Amino acid sequence: MSAPVVEGDGLLKMKDLAEASGVSAGTIKHYLREGLLPEPVRTSRNMAYYPAEFVERIRLIKRLQVDRFMPLRVIRHVLDDDPRRAQALLELEDRILDRAVQRRERTRVSAAEVRRRYDLPQNVLDRLAELEVLTPGARGYDDDDLKIIEAISRFRAGGFDEALGFTVYETLRYREALEPLVKEEVRTLLDRLAGEVDPDRAADIITAGAEPLRELIGAMHSKLLLAELRRQRG
Repeated sequence: MSAPVVEGDGLLKMKDLAEASGVSAGTIKHYLREGLLPEPVRTSRNMAYYPAEFVERIRLIKRLQVDRFMPLRVIRHVLDDDPRRAQALLELEDRILDRAVQRRERTRVSAAEVRRRYDLPQNVLDRLAELEVLTPGARGYDDDDLKIIEAISRFRAGGFDEALGFTVYETLRYREALEPLVKEEVRTLLDRLAGEVDPDRAADIITAGAEPLRELIGAMHSKLLLAELRRQRG
């Protein structure tokens, strides 16, 4: 991409702004109508120039719209409130996702190796994938997939099988219960870390907390299970 033509006073023409930001002139005009961008410098009825800082603002708007699925009215409030924080949120999300993807790709295990390791019928693996409880790729299963497969294998070995009515659909109950908790957890983490901690340090904190969180949830589940059994008896 060629460098945008910047006028002597640091202003851009529309075509140069569109090229530099990667967003069409029509979309930029829509952002202007929605109040997402300040008014440009107008030299005549049909000629306007735009500050160079519009480039990053437009890119941020587009990312919030595409990556975060934010409506434009919400984006307007976010930008009016604190655009730097919005940018910090995106940077933190990118860093966390990049690390997670890299880790998962490094630790994938082939489908053949999974069948060798675990006494789990192929139809069970297929059904779990259909339910998106497992998310195998071309190179096999990631580390979290393996933990789920191992847990289900141990459940079945312990007697939790189809003969007693325990099926792969039991996993959906836990996923549905966890989804709102995870959404709240992500919101809290991003709100507390974005803009306050360096993105790499924030990603380290979140990574370090993953295993203790699993242990915390497991221990609290055990205590709640025991408490509910006592309540049922009493």
